[in-house]
Amino acid sequence: MAESLRIMFLTAEAVPFAKVGGLGDVGGSLPKALRAMGHDVRVFMPAYRNIESGYPGVQSMPLRLDVPTGSGVIQAGAFEGTLPGSEVPVYFIAQQNLLNRENIYGYWDDPYRFAFFSRAAFTLTESIDWQPDVLHAHDWHSAPAIVWLNTAGQGNPRYQDVASVFTIHNLAHQGLTSWNVFDYLQLYTHSLTEEAYGQVNFMARGIYHANIVNTVSPSYAREIMTPEGGVGLDSLLRYRQRDLHGILNGLDYDEWNPATDKRLSHHFDQDSLDQREEARRALQAAVGLPQVPNIPILALISRLDMQKGLDLMGHPIHLLLNGYSGPAQFIVLGTGAAQYEDMFSQLARYHRGKMAAYIGYHAGLAPLIYAGSDMFLMPSLFEPCGLGQMIAMRYGSVPIVRATGGLADTVHDGITGFSFYEFSAGALWDAIQRATYIYNVDPDSWRDIQLNGMNADFSWSRSAQGYRQLYEWAIAQKRYRG
Repeated sequence: MAESLRIMFLTAEAVPFAKVGGLGDVGGSLPKALRAMGHDVRVFMPAYRNIESGYPGVQSMPLRLDVPTGSGVIQAGAFEGTLPGSEVPVYFIAQQNLLNRENIYGYWDDPYRFAFFSRAAFTLTESIDWQPDVLHAHDWHSAPAIVWLNTAGQGNPRYQDVASVFTIHNLAHQGLTSWNVFDYLQLYTHSLTEEAYGQVNFMARGIYHANIVNTVSPSYAREIMTPEGGVGLDSLLRYRQRDLHGILNGLDYDEWNPATDKRLSHHFDQDSLDQREEARRALQAAVGLPQVPNIPILALISRLDMQKGLDLMGHPIHLLLNGYSGPAQFIVLGTGAAQYEDMFSQLARYHRGKMAAYIGYHAGLAPLIYAGSDMFLMPSLFEPCGLGQMIAMRYGSVPIVRATGGLADTVHDGITGFSFYEFSAGALWDAIQRATYIYNVDPDSWRDIQLNGMNADFSWSRSAQGYRQLYEWAIAQKRYRG
């Protein structure tokens, strides 16, 4: 086995303690896979109000952190727990004024909150006498740790050999703030071309200062180096392209398994796919649609946001439910922008008996949709990785996706699903028609596509091998370049 590494894993989110998006899934899953490989990985995250108020299995640590800042020494504390089902330690930095908040994000002082968290995490490693080999920081929230490590931190022999990996989950959120934050972190550096006068862009800083940079899919890594996908940072990313990599996120196979999912009344796997028909009927009953056999059930589970390609969907769904590719049913589950909530609500009223729209959060319904739908729609404008298409394939629902980012890397047209390239309603409708045609006239080919998807390996153990390689590259680069 490769040499065991000590990995300092900084994240603003980790399931089950805090989650807004895919970052939380990564924070709760990747460390467990790294631990299974023999690495000493430890998760550091803020103690939000749910932790301060008392979280099962999380205990207060008997220590006080004196965190140096430009505003003077700020005292903090810490809690500790473990990721469920593992021995991975999770340390929660606690600070009453900065981190003990009801929500994770959305405050005017977010850049200072996460800058403090990043600096305090190093102080905690000193308190517990634990020396990391690699700092692995995620998105702009923990980028301040990479900036400090590569500047002021180099003055401390303890940190001179610590390598860094920076993972971009969504380039669009960049953490803009004033230059004063560097005074707060007590570090000195120069401005970047990507920063306006007096401004700090923490996403850009993470990209610039890290030894190795990666995104959550190979295609997204290529897309963000273009003006169309770079959100203003494409030039910097091209500058770092030798050190820029893409590794697909994994799927928690313990949670997402149609053979054992306790949220399902009917279970199945690749060898008992006929049992899936019971799941279809259970889904139809649950959402109040007629239990008609042998017609395709299409589904969408999504945050209702422009990024998800919802501007393309109105007309194709109208054509679908008017029977232009044969009888069909459609189910949508999601919440978000009012314009999309209204669109789906109106479509459901118009196509009563053929469509069900659940606008809001219904955690128990999502597994039923994955297990009972025949096709799963993800026509995203951009998608760094995407999780829905992986879950859908695992549960035998064939994805129909736009070939962008992680969707392009996971769904192979005509083999594990159906894909289209042009961002247009017409291209989406063509893909839907191809899929429904195969479903209706060639059940053997349809079964092959289902099985190909169910047999695909999207496990975290595979992704963790890629991250181990990144850590080793980062250490080698740090060793030879300084």
